[in-house]
Amino acid sequence: MPRFAANLSMMFTEVPFMERFAAAAQAGFQAVEFLFPYDYPPATIREQLDKYGLTLALFNTSPGEVNAGEWGRSVLPGREQEAREDIDLALEYALALGCEQVHVMAGVVPQDADPEACRATFISNLRYAAERFAPHGKRVLVEALSPGVKPGYLFASQYQALAIVDEVDRANVFLQLDTFHAQKVDGNLSHLIREYAGRYVHVQVASLPDRNEPDDGEINYPWLFQLFDAVGYRGWIGCEYHPRTTTAAGLGWLAAWR
Repeated sequence: MPRFAANLSMMFTEVPFMERFAAAAQAGFQAVEFLFPYDYPPATIREQLDKYGLTLALFNTSPGEVNAGEWGRSVLPGREQEAREDIDLALEYALALGCEQVHVMAGVVPQDADPEACRATFISNLRYAAERFAPHGKRVLVEALSPGVKPGYLFASQYQALAIVDEVDRANVFLQLDTFHAQKVDGNLSHLIREYAGRYVHVQVASLPDRNEPDDGEINYPWLFQLFDAVGYRGWIGCEYHPRTTTAAGLGWLAAWR
């Protein structure tokens, strides 16, 4: 049976962030994820997780200067110190929050940069992250982002992400399989899910093309959820979607999987 985590950066936005933990628990979720925790002290978030019996399934390293076009700094040659400070801070939060894995954001390749140099920089920073996280038994994740959502991101295809994981060659580095991005770029989700089972340790879902609840559009999620079970996937499935109206009104799809 699939296990779902509410994405608190996109869901339950009807209430302030710190009230979303209660809302997720009341809606029946046992886990949550979000983009970034860094606006809050770890103890404040931990209090909410503990109060409502929630597992934190995932969060990201810092995006950097978003207003300057950054979406992660690990891709930027010459910015290794900042990228590694982001990684160290993420590890600090992961330890405090009991989170087993962190998505290390690569970033947007600057227009005047050498893409291969950026890729090499990201691989070096991923190895640093893997070696920092490994003594604590924690995983480092890599996620491909589709160009329509994040133009210029270092990689868009699941196969590019898998090639990076292979080149990093660390036992605690895995793929984060976002089916919304994967369908937009690669398609053939059933092949990805079957062929690379064991290579991904976190999944995220949303409808296509609108990125709403996973109950409409071109992806047959009930069939995919059964396929994840069939291949032995036991990780969380993050609900990284924008509700069509209110979050609660759109949760009818979840009833069949409780």
